Amino acid sequence: MKYLVLKTSLILVLFSITLPLFSQCDILNRVHPDGTMLYFMEPVTFYWTSAKELKGSIVTDKENYFLGLRPRPFPEKPLGNKLKEDLELKLANGKAYKLSHYDTRYMENDTIMEIFYLIGKDDLDDILNNEATEVKIDMKGDEGVRSYVFELYKKALMEELACFLNEDEDKNKDEDKKNK
Repeated sequence: MKYLVLKTSLILVLFSITLPLFSQCDILNRVHPDGTMLYFMEPVTFYWTSAKELKGSIVTDKENYFLGLRPRPFPEKPLGNKLKEDLELKLANGKAYKLSHYDTRYMENDTIMEIFYLIGKDDLDDILNNEATEVKIDMKGDEGVRSYVFELYKKALMEELACFLNEDEDKNKDEDKKNK
């Protein structure tokens, strides 16, 4: 009996610890220096080793959707500001997608660099329905193209995009009700 109580307690503790980690619909917002209001979710880790790491999330301005990526290590400002190449995103459906470079920003006293890539409207449905498997970022300089094979949270982009699209759909329904 004690074993069952201990096991149940352990499961409840683990569940309560991991639940906040997967609350993907916690939408945050930030006004950037140029006046742009962006909505995002806390970046999740897609890839991690002692040598390099990739975090990211879906970001939106309510008109367009972006893939915001935070690679580590990242190039210093002079070279980093020249990162304007498109991104190759591979999904579980086996297709590779080209996302257009949108912006590169250094944040929090230049300890974080985030690169934004525009998700084409034609690609939204595929990203919504397929896990991300790999991205390739041209880091310029001696390094060239850096490849990240998604090992963690492969469904994060799907879930985040679904949250944003569901929120937009709910707002549209509310507006339709007001107009009737």
